Amino acid sequence: MNEIIFVTHNKGKMESAKVHLKDIEFKIFDYELDEPRSDDISYISKQKVLEAYSIVKKPCISLDSGFFIDELNGFPRAFVNFVLDTIGIHGILKLMEGKENRNCRFMECLSYYDGQDLKQFFSTTEGILSKEIVGFNSSKKWSNLWYIFIPQNETRTLAQLSDDEIYQRRKNEKESSMKIFANWYIARHPS
Repeated sequence: MNEIIFVTHNKGKMESAKVHLKDIEFKIFDYELDEPRSDDISYISKQKVLEAYSIVKKPCISLDSGFFIDELNGFPRAFVNFVLDTIGIHGILKLMEGKENRNCRFMECLSYYDGQDLKQFFSTTEGILSKEIVGFNSSKKWSNLWYIFIPQNETRTLAQLSDDEIYQRRKNEKESSMKIFANWYIARHPS
């Protein structure tokens, strides 16, 4: 099985990879890839994996995600980092004051490129927005949205869950794009 390089600067994504890609030989290359301006996470992920491959010259993956709030017509979509850097989670909660529909979701796209074939894997994590910022900091955190996102079938934000609970959630996720990719890759490259 060939080694895969995961090019990312996001510590939370690195932690997630250790859970979902444990059966694949992979290394993390800590590098911040350019973020194309687009509303399309599949396009962003594709551009990032092509850039990653041009740097490492080995089969690699890149992961991009968006955050979609139903009441705000999907805002902020793929512009999560810009929104967090400008209005932050306080601003998101301000926009949601008095709103009953608090449904939201993370959508992610993992792109794999080996120099010839480009494959993409998608997943969605449903939830609701809390009405306040709650929780504690963790090395597993990959976004400040953890303080306001309550996953489906949960009563607490991601930031309120213990490291062990986060690990168990990741391990038991049925449809993480990393897990979908890992299953595809292992089937394609049996040991």
